[in-house]
Amino acid sequence: MKAVIYNLGCKVNKYECDCLARALEERGWEVSEKLERADMYVINTCAVTAEAERKSRQCVARCRKFNDKASVVIMGCASQNNAEPFEKMQGVTYITGVAGKEKIAEETFPERVNILPLPAVFNGLTRPKPARTRAFVKVQDGCDNFCSYCLIPYLRGRSRSRGLDDCVSECRELAAHTKEIVLTGIDLSSYGKNTGGSLAGLLNALKDVDCRLRLGSLEVGVISEEFLRACKGLKNFCPQFHLSLQSGCDKVLKDMNRHYTADEYAKKAELIREFFPRAGITTDLICGFPTESKEDFEESLQFARRVKFSRMHVFGYSRRTGTVAAKRFNALAPEVVKARVAQAEKVAVELAKEFISSLIGQELSVLFEEKDGEYFTGWSGEYVRCYCKKGEIDAQQSVRAVAPYKDGVLCE
Repeated sequence: MKAVIYNLGCKVNKYECDCLARALEERGWEVSEKLERADMYVINTCAVTAEAERKSRQCVARCRKFNDKASVVIMGCASQNNAEPFEKMQGVTYITGVAGKEKIAEETFPERVNILPLPAVFNGLTRPKPARTRAFVKVQDGCDNFCSYCLIPYLRGRSRSRGLDDCVSECRELAAHTKEIVLTGIDLSSYGKNTGGSLAGLLNALKDVDCRLRLGSLEVGVISEEFLRACKGLKNFCPQFHLSLQSGCDKVLKDMNRHYTADEYAKKAELIREFFPRAGITTDLICGFPTESKEDFEESLQFARRVKFSRMHVFGYSRRTGTVAAKRFNALAPEVVKARVAQAEKVAVELAKEFISSLIGQELSVLFEEKDGEYFTGWSGEYVRCYCKKGEIDAQQSVRAVAPYKDGVLCE
């Protein structure tokens, strides 16, 4: 029997898919991540934007094109938010939400729709299928931030942390098989807050893990000298910090219920560079938040240039029913949002080029992952795509950056 596990969501979803793959394989299933002919399709859905939900629904029909007699199982945030559209779809045999995903491996489906209560403690799928190049480890779930535009705290529940010993044990187990581990969570920065620990404490406990270690998305509040010293103490740390921004305008940040000012954010970016002068600081930027004026948007772009992000993930505001922003504010015209996204994407390209140029002549540590024509390609610790004519797949090597190339840098 063959199962396809298809992920439409974040790195936490990816981790859960990897854990489910391992559980199914232990029960004798052949498992694939690619959409192809199978006996069962498991779709891990996303609800961070309306577009993500739409794609989650469309995926059912995509799966059934390969085998219309296969069973389709739905799980994740989109079905947690609204299971009804999936109930109406042919071929869908089981629907669950965020909790209880492990029951899919047990193949015990007492009822077609089984949306369980959100847990108060960390539980669910763990022990992912080992990956040769990169593995994700979920150390935290849920979120207490309640940003005004975001639906995820309502779908994932309150913040809850995984036990430190359990995290360390899984990382050590994976390090024997993979070259890079990415620590992830819905709000990774809040790790340990409900258990008396901290993310810095977890990093200190991982200092001897023998593979590259990278962090998932972070909030400004976690950046401190103690935290950065813990990063520096890791055996093989990737100096990339994905520091969520969303807006560079204080007025908009307040309306978003983000708990910092632009100036506070900039100071934390400066602190990162004191410890890691060549750090890649990546971020997310929401364009067209309902209260964002033209002047506010320009202020955001100027702020992005001030911080000198190495990469920016730009996306337009998506109204999510049930959030504070949806209740309080009227959305901007779609054409305004679209134009701002296009403008911000140009700035993102400009900043990426500037960062890449700053690395020319520098030595980079690269984990090669695949071959692209005549070049081996992979990511540097700073999260820059590197191209090199000499290399080895699934190997970490030192190279020298010589020139900008495609979406990254040419190395030798």
